[in-house]
Amino acid sequence: MNKTRLEAFSDGVIAILITIMVLELRVPEGADWKALQPIVPVFITYILSFIVVGIYWNNHHHLIHAADRMTGSILWANLHLLFWLSLIPFATGWMGRNNFAPLPTAVYGGVLLMAAIAYTILERTIMAAQGPRSRLKEAIGSDVKGWASLAMYAAAIPLAFTNRWIAYALYVAVVLLWFVPDKRIERRLS
Repeated sequence: MNKTRLEAFSDGVIAILITIMVLELRVPEGADWKALQPIVPVFITYILSFIVVGIYWNNHHHLIHAADRMTGSILWANLHLLFWLSLIPFATGWMGRNNFAPLPTAVYGGVLLMAAIAYTILERTIMAAQGPRSRLKEAIGSDVKGWASLAMYAAAIPLAFTNRWIAYALYVAVVLLWFVPDKRIERRLS
């Protein structure tokens, strides 16, 4: 199977997700600074989610580039990832419109956790298809960043009910952890 089709489909879905998120930003009712106040939480959440989706797009590109062949399992694992990414606009809008209320903030973390799990499954599926001498497995190594991200998301979900700002800070921390593009795969493939 050719991976070009998978890349094109994934890129299209991710582009649509970003478009949906920006459409959630409503034009303020009024022309002064006070009119912007109600959309500040939505805008802050949009910025975070835009960066999250951008990080997935960037790392997905490297991940698929590292795959030497496509299998049905890889296609399904990729769809699984896209499913969870497709819920980010919903969770983003709900959390932003409700000023980081506990339940929407926890649901946002749940969606991010499931997307991170799905990405890990996609990685493992590609590694399995490459066999015991997987170049991707060598490039990723112990995947400390991946496991740390999963742990921070898992911790943030219950924290959203006790201190939503700590939960949000953990979401930001994961973004900061991944903001600089992951060079492990690039280095291994060059």
